[in-house]
Amino acid sequence: MNNNLRYALAAARLNTTDVAAALAVDPKTVSRWLNGRIPYPRHRWAVADLLNVNEADLWPEATPRHQALADGIHAVYPHRWAIPQTTWRAHFSSATEQIDILAYSALFLAEDHAIQRILTEKAAAGAQVRILLGDPEGPEVAARGVDEGIGAEVMAARVKNALALYRLLLDAHGVEIRLHRTVLYNSLYRADDQFLINTHAYGTPAANAPVMHLTHTNDQGPASTYLISFNRVWATAQPHNQ
Repeated sequence: MNNNLRYALAAARLNTTDVAAALAVDPKTVSRWLNGRIPYPRHRWAVADLLNVNEADLWPEATPRHQALADGIHAVYPHRWAIPQTTWRAHFSSATEQIDILAYSALFLAEDHAIQRILTEKAAAGAQVRILLGDPEGPEVAARGVDEGIGAEVMAARVKNALALYRLLLDAHGVEIRLHRTVLYNSLYRADDQFLINTHAYGTPAANAPVMHLTHTNDQGPASTYLISFNRVWATAQPHNQ
């Protein structure tokens, strides 16, 4: 019996059907978790995000690694694809002041209408939204396409598709999109002091690479390094207004 999970559900005023719907699983699966079965990591992360608690609070026996993480490092996901879309939405929904996105295409976000709605609503509420995508005509985008094994033309097309999908955002006050010509060693997704850093690995699509969840705690913490990097790329990028 997982009483920690049961108490967290009660505190959030959710039942097994609510959790099953949010995670797209069978309610019987959630019942098994309540009875003591430990979910797969991607489901543990999604439940923790849904309930706004730490994964270790729900399944301490399955997450001893969290105790060894350095200050400012909240979690490490083995692959970007392992992060549920609900987690991405919750991440950006948590922002009140600043949302930053740095990638070559981040097409997986542009294709999510809920993400676009969140970005628009956050900008309307006063948050600053800055989106940095690779210049599809630049050599850096072409090189990344070759590195990932999908080809230069395919990578450029992915960026153009993302820009087309983000076109409506250009009319939103508080949203700015710029194109960069920078060699990226990671993609960055920021919501105020919370950062999701998708590392890049040669020969591997970004979706297969690990993601670090960092909290910006001070100027010496790991998140500050990526914030400095983002600002440097932003300062040299060109506005996209098409």
